[in-house]
Amino acid sequence: MKIQGKTAAEIFDCVRALLQSGQLRPGQALPPVRDLAAELDINRNTVAAAYKRLASAGIAVTQGRLGTLIREPSSPGEQEGALAGSPLVDLASGNPGRAWLPDLTAALAIRPYVPRLYGEPTVNPGLEAYARAWFAPDCPAPFEVNLTHGAVDAIERLLGSHLVPGDKVAVEHPCFLSSINMLRIAGLQAVGVPVDAEGMQVQALEDALGKGARAVILTPRAHNPTGCSLSAKRARALARVLAKHPHAMVIADDHFALLSCVDYRSALPAGGQRWALVRSLTKALGPDVRVAMVASDPATSRQLRLRLASGTGWVSHLLQDMVEVTLGRPEVASQIARAREDYARRRQALEEALRKHGVPCAAPGDGLNLWIPLDTDGHAAALALAQRGWLVRNGDAFGVQDPVRGLRITVSGLQPSQCQDLARDIRASLG
Repeated sequence: MKIQGKTAAEIFDCVRALLQSGQLRPGQALPPVRDLAAELDINRNTVAAAYKRLASAGIAVTQGRLGTLIREPSSPGEQEGALAGSPLVDLASGNPGRAWLPDLTAALAIRPYVPRLYGEPTVNPGLEAYARAWFAPDCPAPFEVNLTHGAVDAIERLLGSHLVPGDKVAVEHPCFLSSINMLRIAGLQAVGVPVDAEGMQVQALEDALGKGARAVILTPRAHNPTGCSLSAKRARALARVLAKHPHAMVIADDHFALLSCVDYRSALPAGGQRWALVRSLTKALGPDVRVAMVASDPATSRQLRLRLASGTGWVSHLLQDMVEVTLGRPEVASQIARAREDYARRRQALEEALRKHGVPCAAPGDGLNLWIPLDTDGHAAALALAQRGWLVRNGDAFGVQDPVRGLRITVSGLQPSQCQDLARDIRASLG
């Protein structure tokens, strides 16, 4: 391996070519800046600029005194979802209850599909009207509406329109699995901001922004994995902090909006320059319904639409038709209301059982998941529960920089009659 070049661009291109040809491999160290500069007879700043560009492009990673290494390929990471074929009672999937998902195909009998062609508006007028009415009480004016293929797709496109690889993004710690994976694959640096029962901690967010975070992703209610929601006081405090950092994009991921038992409380700063409120339909209509509604300031909307243009990335009008008709059916509205009540009952039943057996949990919570904080690593407890027939999610998977000690339990498939047995087994697994 011989790195050549006299400019930062030439060194960058050379290292990239060596990696593509197999002469450099993931995990291999690049020469120290001083040594390579002497070898090439160039200024050290030129080599440092080349290494910085390699890190920004996701090709290398700088590790301080340990030097600069070729980055290992990104892996999918731990994923949400059921474990197929497991004999255990699956309380780890993060899935909604299948019985509460409406039949979208019934919509086609009500409104037969009319083909659309390239160049037509990317959002159905009826669905846009629904979204505008839904968002209006909670969004700064003016705002515009777009559709994406789910909440994570929305966040990825929003970040991609404003950030470059290597930029820092403040996220909740513990953090939603898909957000962790998305940021890593995009080459963005996740900066963990601890959460408590009222949401993101204010001073920790201030610190993250002071250290250069260029975007913030926060969950106003039903935070995954802890189930916490923003209090009104906390939302106001976060908004004040964000208002002092107008350069940072603020994304509120209100993924559980249709099913939440908690009022929405906005942390979007007044007069914010770059903001978006994302509301996914997948928890209420099903994970396979890849639709999220996005309200944002007009400038952010214009950037987002470049990535959702007709002919490239727009959401299928066939799917939009089905969603629009389904959301307008009174029987579906009633079904969603019953699902909301059912999830809340299951959560409450488990909370009460845990209290009876002396197991602390994050309560009161919202959403599909319940969080049990631990003082020690949750791996042993998760393994002990598996030996008793329960599959739960170890908290380490939700850590940003540091591991998280806890267990996440998905309540949507948990029967009230199982709660006492589960709580007893959790108590026993914790020793």
